[in-house]
Amino acid sequence: MLLKMGLKLVAASLMLFGVTAQAAELPDLGGRTIKAVTENGYFPLNFSDPKSGDGIGWEYDAVNEIAKRLNLKVEWNLSAWDVMIESVKGGQYDIGMDGITINDERQQQIDFSDSYLTQQMFMLVRADESKYLNVKAFADDPKGLVGAQPGTTGFYTAVYDMLDANEDNPRIILLDTFAALTQALKIGDVDVILTDETGGNGLVDAFPGTFKMVGDALTSEDFGFIFTKGSDLVAPVNAALTEMRADGTLAKINHKWFVEYKMNK
Repeated sequence: MLLKMGLKLVAASLMLFGVTAQAAELPDLGGRTIKAVTENGYFPLNFSDPKSGDGIGWEYDAVNEIAKRLNLKVEWNLSAWDVMIESVKGGQYDIGMDGITINDERQQQIDFSDSYLTQQMFMLVRADESKYLNVKAFADDPKGLVGAQPGTTGFYTAVYDMLDANEDNPRIILLDTFAALTQALKIGDVDVILTDETGGNGLVDAFPGTFKMVGDALTSEDFGFIFTKGSDLVAPVNAALTEMRADGTLAKINHKWFVEYKMNK
């Protein structure tokens, strides 16, 4: 009996030690305030709540949870996509997010977190479109127009995976925001835009009978949070992401925004 009790105490001690050790893996950043920036235009990663006007979405939930685990306070800010990377690079903000693809060119300017979401890139067309249902059909028609934001994965995919590798191709219509792209597609100013599956499914669900995704996936991309070069936040954020992936938190956030939110709309 004493042996069994002793073993139970040892086991309990080891469990307690294990929990303590696991918790100690994440640093306590002392309640400092960090400036986070997003666009509020990328459903369901970041967008304005139609009822309250507050910023909500996958990235809000993930960063708020990371901050909770690291003992950080988050001051949320909004920025247009085309200046976001430069603003984080210059230290105006501590962390940025907008479904930003991790690539070598950007890594020369800023630091990335580990990937928090992997997505594939698809063509998005109007729901009644019958002509441009795959890349070849679009590429073969010189009248077809594709909309893109400058410097984005969508732009480079249009240039190098859909057209002739000419970044000045007049068939590419450049617009500053993803919202402007979707509006241009809706009213017929462009025939195709490119979107990852999350954004595309979000638009199809948000505007029934307006859009559809077509064809095979063109590329695959990993999204990461961005930081000023040399930021001391990168390692703690990566540690928090690892813990959140292991304990199921990221899966719960995925389910909330990619399943539950759509069902409850």
